[in-house]
Amino acid sequence: MRHSVVLSCKICALNCRMTLLLCCVQYIRMDLITFKSLVSRLQPALQHLNVNSRESLSAEEQIVICLRFLATGDSYRTLAFSFRVGVATVHHAVVRVCEAIWSELRNTYLPTPTLATWINSATKFETFCHFPHCVGAIDGKHIVIQAPPNSGSLYYNYKGTFSIVLLAIVDAEYRFIAADIGAYGSSSDGGVLHRSALGQALQDQQLNMPQESVLSNFSQAGKQPYFLVGDEAFPLEMYLLRPYPGRSLPTDKKIFNYRLSHARRVVEQAFGLLAARWRIFQRRITLSPDNAQKVVQAAIILHNVIQRSTPTSSLSELPNPTDASPSTSSLQPMNMTHTGRGNNRPCNSALAVRETFKGYFNSDEGSVDWQLRAVASGW
Repeated sequence: MRHSVVLSCKICALNCRMTLLLCCVQYIRMDLITFKSLVSRLQPALQHLNVNSRESLSAEEQIVICLRFLATGDSYRTLAFSFRVGVATVHHAVVRVCEAIWSELRNTYLPTPTLATWINSATKFETFCHFPHCVGAIDGKHIVIQAPPNSGSLYYNYKGTFSIVLLAIVDAEYRFIAADIGAYGSSSDGGVLHRSALGQALQDQQLNMPQESVLSNFSQAGKQPYFLVGDEAFPLEMYLLRPYPGRSLPTDKKIFNYRLSHARRVVEQAFGLLAARWRIFQRRITLSPDNAQKVVQAAIILHNVIQRSTPTSSLSELPNPTDASPSTSSLQPMNMTHTGRGNNRPCNSALAVRETFKGYFNSDEGSVDWQLRAVASGW
């Protein structure tokens, strides 16, 4: 009788876990083929032998617990009740799976950017965003965490919360190309870039960026560099374009700012997709900064996994403005090697590049019919 009761409990627990699996996979829009592929890739790193006559959680169960934690942001205790396991078991499963995702999948889904990576991204930015020579959009996102003990104001940000910073470069298909995680929340986006390994690699031209070339339909401007686009928080550099500052700007500068904003929106939308899929980012993460960093690492890898399984044709369904409107491993964790403020004074060459693209966007060759309507409507 006792054995039948135990067996019945195990069957109920298994059915409950499988139900949670299906709900979780459906919630984050991950198809079962992708999920099974994920399990097969992570199983060698997660599978453990049974000890003391107790069955250890399978790799599939550990992954489901981690996905549920990321997708809902529920507490460890809530997940422990849902999966009928201990709170410590949930904690170890989440941390272990996040570490395995980063170590096993990073080289596949967040590899070192190559020349081909940048050129492919630039082609899609020109096609979808009408911004030539743009290889990516860069921005920072504050990941809200529980105040670490004895940290003072290091993690306290301008929003009045404690956070770590995710600094990311995103392509036109909302996939992360490079990321730097773990800066103190008290730092600005420009300061994070200046002090990070990612910023140093850009400054030292170690990220395999393409060489200067002539715009396809604007050869009179001469050779122009390839660059990232960012908002006003970042400095103007040869490898990074930012908008013109100020409010009362002439029309030509407003048009440039609008075109740059139209290209830069992809990084904001990528952060939106990340937070919509993984609701852990819509809550305060009650983990240590180190474990919170592991959660962010796993989430951006899984984001790229899902984005890569999404058909490229779906990009044609994006809102159209005509209707309305060094290696990756060296970038993680962030190397805090500098403590001073960055110099935001742009060089003359960077100013000239911005002026060239302002002229291009206001020319017959580079203008689009919806830019004047957007600026005239009060953008």
